[in-house]
Amino acid sequence: MDPRAARTRASLQDALLALARERSLDELTVGDIVQRAGVNRSSFYQHYGDKETLLADALEEALGEVAAPLRAAPRASAPPAMPPELMVYLEHVAQNATLYRRVLGDHGSAVVAGRLRARIESIVSDTVGLADPDVFADMPLDVVGAGIAGTALGVISAWVARDPLPPVEVAAQWLWQILVAPGLSWPAAR
Repeated sequence: MDPRAARTRASLQDALLALARERSLDELTVGDIVQRAGVNRSSFYQHYGDKETLLADALEEALGEVAAPLRAAPRASAPPAMPPELMVYLEHVAQNATLYRRVLGDHGSAVVAGRLRARIESIVSDTVGLADPDVFADMPLDVVGAGIAGTALGVISAWVARDPLPPVEVAAQWLWQILVAPGLSWPAAR
């Protein structure tokens, strides 16, 4: 992608996330977003058809940034350790909890949730065999990806729906325990 186009897209994504922390997504206009991003309206429409597509790109980009190191290096084998990238991503979710609550809630965005699910499935496809290639040897990779993506989004949705929002460390423990070791004994999360 052209570096200028990449900068414009990043500015629009950052502007949308910043504004969504301040007020409801429904209240935001394209004018608000372009003003915060420092670009003109035609630049917005060169890159995005609507706010929902911009939001999907912004949330996908955040997930992609923290997943890059997961794809780069194999993990040590047992016992599985929680990847630090999980904490980084959940910090992002916590900072944008209101937005994730809305997007993943009962009346959320099917487009955005679907894109997040697809991105998680892609990350799983790229990384699932790095620690122990035999763990899912008898399962189709798309089934593994769908299971992990659904579980991860389910836990994240339940976490951000809580009021007050439990700490990131608690959510990470919940998610990691469900994903990796349902049969192990874990200290209770508060």
